[in-house]
Amino acid sequence: MAPTLIIGIGHPDRGDDAAGRIVAARLGERAPADVEVVETDGEAAKLLDLMEGRDRVIVVDACLSGATPGMIHSLDANAGPLPRPMFAMSSHAIGLVESVELARILGILPRHCQVLAIEAARFDLGAGLSSPVAAAVDEAVDRLLALLALEKA
Repeated sequence: MAPTLIIGIGHPDRGDDAAGRIVAARLGERAPADVEVVETDGEAAKLLDLMEGRDRVIVVDACLSGATPGMIHSLDANAGPLPRPMFAMSSHAIGLVESVELARILGILPRHCQVLAIEAARFDLGAGLSSPVAAAVDEAVDRLLALLALEKA
């Protein structure tokens, strides 16, 4: 099996939507050698290609569920469908939720597939990260590094 893969999803120029990509960029500098980290816009075909043949994937993306901005949700994609309304702001007709379900149907959903969803405050074109999401990005990087270190121990 291919190494653990962490996928950061987002649009770099749509406010808090960039959170997943920023987590991936920061994590990529510090991740263990046996962990692959990639950034993507979340297009379905790319996500399916990235997931195929993997035993473990962790996806980081922005979400909008009505919770406090900056809250980090941890979802187990193997436990059942992801909550569609939480990821409804995707700029793609087929977003993360649909990609995960398609991977499940095709039999390529990784045996371990976790989603870290960072609650967003804004998705304005040209905006930077909101303060609570910027803090959550740092927390998500720390959580992932701690998780990867625990697995090595």
